[in-house]
Amino acid sequence: MTQLRIQRISVGVFSLVRRGLARFRAWLHARPGLEAWIYPEASKTPEARYREYNGWVFGHFSEQERMLADRPRMDFYHAGISRHIRPGDRVIDLGTGTGVLAAFAARAGAGKVYAIDHSRILKRARKLAAHNGVQNVEFIAAHSKDFSLEEKVDVILHEQMGDWLFNEAMVANVTELRDRLLKPGGSILPSRFELYCEPAKLRDERHVPFLWELNVHGYDYSCLERNRPQEPAYYHLHGSDCGMVEHFLGEEEPALAFDLHSLVERDMPHELSWSRIVTRAGRLDGFAVYFRALLDEDLRLSSSPLDPGRAPHWGFEILRTACERFEVGDTLDITLRAERWQDPDSWRWSHVKRIPNSK
Repeated sequence: MTQLRIQRISVGVFSLVRRGLARFRAWLHARPGLEAWIYPEASKTPEARYREYNGWVFGHFSEQERMLADRPRMDFYHAGISRHIRPGDRVIDLGTGTGVLAAFAARAGAGKVYAIDHSRILKRARKLAAHNGVQNVEFIAAHSKDFSLEEKVDVILHEQMGDWLFNEAMVANVTELRDRLLKPGGSILPSRFELYCEPAKLRDERHVPFLWELNVHGYDYSCLERNRPQEPAYYHLHGSDCGMVEHFLGEEEPALAFDLHSLVERDMPHELSWSRIVTRAGRLDGFAVYFRALLDEDLRLSSSPLDPGRAPHWGFEILRTACERFEVGDTLDITLRAERWQDPDSWRWSHVKRIPNSK
């Protein structure tokens, strides 16, 4: 009896503590200055947290190695810079990393290159430039929003694409620089992009169903469907192995295409809707998200899982769906919503299946 009474008192005390802490947190949240002092990490904006992450991850040799060893990526940029940088051009290289794109621009005849980066790799970039005899490059340790010039530039050069295209803040960073520091008629390299979100069938040996879809030798997991995880990342499957995707169910077309010369971030749609007629039958396992960057008619950079010439250091994403069989002639009506394009956890997707001659 005494033990039961103690248990009840403990439960009551802990309940009071939890309610008190919740009220204190709500009170604190209404006082941002005090909250920032007590919980400095929690009070940071997503942009600030990403900026810190970006500065940390791109400071490592391992990340730079992956990008530099990506032959399609480096060939694309070398060819584009050789074609589009004119003698005497003033150039901003946004997120210069080891400075290789800035070096390409300097060797193509740029009069001045401002190589901006806020990660610790910048001191290596300076050493590399000196070692390779690269001149006319000024390395600036700052975030681009904190960088200014009296005279505007002819070209903004960047490689700000993430696996989800938008998740390295490309649109915000490039368009902000464009509006402040690019001359009228100046160039952004690259500027044209296509985002794809294609219904895909994975290879059977690579397919992983949701837990509640499984039946393992008669052991049925369907009762767990009501316990679906709420974490958005659970519904994202990341890959960089071209052997993961067997085929797309339809003919690929961009879900979104834009040009950074004219794009206004606040005008980007938060919902995309499109249809795909099934041309190859199969199981729908999810939607493959990848991108293409376009420079001239013959210069393209792709992260598509079905492109044999894809740039391998970029991954692609599979937006997972429940298993569903589609036949040739069926139609998928697809909707993709994004509260914030740069935050994949805010993406939501759905589809409706339409069968020919069905009501």
